[in-house]
Amino acid sequence: MSALPASAQVVVIGGGVMGASTAYHLAARGVRDVVLLESQRFFGQGATGKCAGGIRYQFSTAINIRLSQLSLPMLDRFEEEIGQAIGLRYDGYLLLATNERDVATFQRNVELQHSLGVPTEWLDGDEVRRRVPQLAAGDVLAATFHAGDGLADPHGVVAGYIAAARRLGARAYNEAPVTGIDAAGGRVTGVHTPLGRIACETVVNAAGPWAGVVGAMAGAPLPITPVRRQMVTTGPLPALAPDFPFVIDFARSLYFHREGEGLLTGMSNPDQAPGFDESVDEEWELTHLEAAVTRLPLLAEAGLQARWAGLYENTPDAHPIIGRVPQFDNFVVVTGFSGHGFMHGPIAGLLVSEIVLDGQAHTLDISELGYERFAGRTTREYNVI
Repeated sequence: MSALPASAQVVVIGGGVMGASTAYHLAARGVRDVVLLESQRFFGQGATGKCAGGIRYQFSTAINIRLSQLSLPMLDRFEEEIGQAIGLRYDGYLLLATNERDVATFQRNVELQHSLGVPTEWLDGDEVRRRVPQLAAGDVLAATFHAGDGLADPHGVVAGYIAAARRLGARAYNEAPVTGIDAAGGRVTGVHTPLGRIACETVVNAAGPWAGVVGAMAGAPLPITPVRRQMVTTGPLPALAPDFPFVIDFARSLYFHREGEGLLTGMSNPDQAPGFDESVDEEWELTHLEAAVTRLPLLAEAGLQARWAGLYENTPDAHPIIGRVPQFDNFVVVTGFSGHGFMHGPIAGLLVSEIVLDGQAHTLDISELGYERFAGRTTREYNVI
């Protein structure tokens, strides 16, 4: 590995989608003196590499919908602009409502989505059973479906951004964990790694579930809670319909989507304790698979192919934090996406580049995503899986 430089204009901490996108967009604006530091052996092996890869417009707040409206078209253009295939496909997201509370909330969500130009469909239970007969959906009261939601390959997106950033002059290092941050006079002045110290003008904290740890190093605590989430993939399921959508059994936080010749499925544990444990909870896996087979009986015919666990980076309102922290005018954070960061990574990196270079984001007004919001009342994102 080449030695770290002694100084850089911008140091980006974290080599997942947020850090990779940020490094690329800074370099694309002409900032060649960008250094990205990733603690692991490969880029995109943290939260990004362990996510389900979903991309969607179906959110319950205007700011998240607008982030999708900017970010998903960037994924549409990704192969052409960045030069990397990302396995993009649009199977659609089908969100199932099995209780009256979710029915009422989904109706409000669809009204908001329509008002912003997202043509989400409202389906009654009979229509769900007609469209996806392989589901055991007798208890489904209603659902929402948007054909423009889908999937992309997280590894491809990260690899594409890293390669493109390097072509533009940015430097990216693996196995370079940040162990300390220097600050003086209301500014961050440098970062420490086992490979050496880098003096810098700006630091971007894109460390995902570890962003709170990084913030604490600088004396800038962040309300980030890491929470384990796990999933499995199955062997081939020849009987699975080729147009099977990304199904979310919302009340159970249970989901399925086609993965190769089989399925990927996960289910969030509502009692999961916070922490950095990424081992598979085998007891919860059994609970998950029982629920999954109940909803999709076809799964009983499949063998398990792989299992893994990763981390969400939750905030109190399930919205990201994008912007400077009050303690330092040159410490920018982009974190806390609460399970939907991958899909918003492209636009988030662009917005951070604007904050760093122009003083504030201007492609989209993201003032409501600032750190300062936690001093008052916030609006929580409902569509968290």
